[in-house]
Amino acid sequence: MSGERLPRFSVAIPARFASTRLPGKPLRLLAGAPLIEHVARRALTMGAAQVVLATDDTRIAAAVAGLDVRVVMTSADHASGSDRLAECAAACAWPEDHIVVNLQGDEPFVPAAGVHAVVAALAADDAAMATLATPINDVAVLLDPNVVKLVCDRSGHALYFSRAPVPWARDALAHDRGSLPQDAPLLRHIGLYAYRAGFLRRFAQLEPTPLERAEALEQLRALEHGHRIRVALSADEFPPGIDTEQDLARAEAYLRARASGA
Repeated sequence: MSGERLPRFSVAIPARFASTRLPGKPLRLLAGAPLIEHVARRALTMGAAQVVLATDDTRIAAAVAGLDVRVVMTSADHASGSDRLAECAAACAWPEDHIVVNLQGDEPFVPAAGVHAVVAALAADDAAMATLATPINDVAVLLDPNVVKLVCDRSGHALYFSRAPVPWARDALAHDRGSLPQDAPLLRHIGLYAYRAGFLRRFAQLEPTPLERAEALEQLRALEHGHRIRVALSADEFPPGIDTEQDLARAEAYLRARASGA
């Protein structure tokens, strides 16, 4: 972070067995090791005061045995990763202002600079939480409902997150949907969050909201309840997370290429 001193923070990894698109995802093998092990090992390189795995499954807990990772067993009934981490925050008794990074259990390639950027963004702002975004450079990404897009206000706070292509550049896309509009601020959301522990605990008490349910995006609950989300632009490329069999195959290929120096 260019010599900036980061505040003390923890990395928490929510992981459940019952993934809808890739059942048993945390335990699926990547280069011969469970996916959750890759994520935990990556988290341990981030300079965090503590790395915690929040899970509802003893098999997932066993996958990080031997690593310097605290395991918190949580309820199987949580609707979202943030809800799971709220239980984790209570179990860890973090102070109200302690910064917690939510590193999702299907993100084995997250660069440390991205984690540091989201911590720094929250530390410098009075928003309830912070997250990351990166410019969209491919029209297929813009139109893909599996890719979350977002729009921000002029101070860098999120206005909305959507699976739809937002903002919709009406004139440009009416003329040509095969190319990216040139003048629209097109951003892909990176699902990395930082919260203060006090807000994380309060978040779980908020009523789920209509937009959250419609888009299946938990961060919309915070916005619908009037809480601000600071958005930082990532300087580093973020390889996609792993949601499908195809993603897993791409991750294998990525590791092979990196190992061979390609």
